[in-house]
Amino acid sequence: MTDDDYLDRLVDEASLRSYLAAALGEANRLDVERVDEGHSNETLFVAWDDEDLVVRRPPPGETADTAHDVLREHRVVSALQDTDVPVPETVLACEDRDVLGSEFYVMRRLEGDVIRAEEPPWLDGPDARRAVGEELVATLAAIHGVDYDAVGLGEFGRPSGFTDRQVERWRGQFEWALETTAEHRALEDLDRVTEWLESNVPETHPETLVHGDFKLDNVMFARPEAGTDGDPETLAVFDWEMATLGDPFTDLGWMLSFWYDEGDPDPPIPGLYPTITARDGYPSRRALIERYERHTGLSFDEPRFYLVLATYKMAALGEMFFARHLSGDSDDPLYPKMETGVPALLDRAVRLVDGTYDI
Repeated sequence: MTDDDYLDRLVDEASLRSYLAAALGEANRLDVERVDEGHSNETLFVAWDDEDLVVRRPPPGETADTAHDVLREHRVVSALQDTDVPVPETVLACEDRDVLGSEFYVMRRLEGDVIRAEEPPWLDGPDARRAVGEELVATLAAIHGVDYDAVGLGEFGRPSGFTDRQVERWRGQFEWALETTAEHRALEDLDRVTEWLESNVPETHPETLVHGDFKLDNVMFARPEAGTDGDPETLAVFDWEMATLGDPFTDLGWMLSFWYDEGDPDPPIPGLYPTITARDGYPSRRALIERYERHTGLSFDEPRFYLVLATYKMAALGEMFFARHLSGDSDDPLYPKMETGVPALLDRAVRLVDGTYDI
């Protein structure tokens, strides 16, 4: 499948033009570009005359129940517009699947830097790197400090029993994906990790707004002005499709699972787990935990459980990616790598359980 063929599956430009014209007024220019940095919902850059917009929609094809819920994402981003949590400005939400073949929403495009496998030029020394880590934790603390009732999200989830349901949910996502993937290779460690998680769910947890996918490359930083010593600031947090009310430590564990310390073993999936945070200046995972506790007043007492849960969740997502690859519903080059990547993630989870991988 060519890039153009896949883009044609994502958007009918004539239909999108008609929809935007009715909502925003006529325009002479419509340009659509697919952004291939993400691996779940699809992101399209849309130029509508002089307006730079972003369309978020699910991938084509069958998806697991509750996955890729872009209208849920739109609801939480809209609710956070006037809070201390930096988010893009939402513009439109469309429930009519006849427009693009799925629900979608539109937000305004922002200009800044997202840190993935490479560092932007301003991130060229220990002080800037330390500031990025500290800003990331401060942003996560801001999310967990939102008064969700006050912003209209009081019915956004069921925080009580959330962590137990997370184990159940991701086990169910594995089961959905295995209907397609099981005949291709075995997942020998899956049952052991699932059973350990089910037996070690914390009895209690705080209850806050939860992002669900909070990590370094889902945050955009404003570019410091050239020649200044200003610290980087968070411009926006993206990818809210799994946001809900629940256990904030699941967010912290997820962020930490993608944060590499110096001396860590090779990542289970190169490219998905960048190693730049092992460079001089970035805070260690332990330092990030301590800073989070100071910001929130919460005590993160069971990091092993939350690191195992985060790794299990990524493995379940990976198995879903692999199922979509086998079904021909994605051209993402990451998805076929999950044939070996998911077993590697489950092996990492086993090493966390056994204490042979340092937290």
